[in-house]
Amino acid sequence: MTIKTGDTLPDATFLQMGDNGPESVALADKIKGRKVVIFGLPGAFTGTCTTAHVPSFMVTYDDFMAKGVDEIICVSVNDPFVMKAWGESTRATETGITMLADAESAFTTAIGMDFSAAPVGFVNRSKRYSMLVEDGVVKILNVEAGPGQCEISAGETLLAELG
Repeated sequence: MTIKTGDTLPDATFLQMGDNGPESVALADKIKGRKVVIFGLPGAFTGTCTTAHVPSFMVTYDDFMAKGVDEIICVSVNDPFVMKAWGESTRATETGITMLADAESAFTTAIGMDFSAAPVGFVNRSKRYSMLVEDGVVKILNVEAGPGQCEISAGETLLAELG
């Protein structure tokens, strides 16, 4: 089943690099009583993800915060070591974006955003999407038709929908 506007996000545990290595991050702790932007993408260090999707949330970060968003979270089916390195290399972490690893694609699969493209090495990866979540409920959901596209799911598009 694919998640849709009005649905409650499922329980999930992500991985994030901490001072002593990988740490578990409970999604429930990130979204309970909060307004959060979550965007998912096919992979760290890949073309459109690095040149368009992450930067679209970096340039709109302050505007999202001004509209009452508590946190912007990037989710990818990668390990936490890769997500940390990617967040640093793009300066997304420095901007304030939280980089979370869905290493086993559990969350991505649970919300129906998984896809595979074996010829390019993508197995159980994430479709490109963005969503506004308020207290665990999806208020806005934008999903791209293909992994190389980044218009509907871009930060600028989601920001404009916030009004």
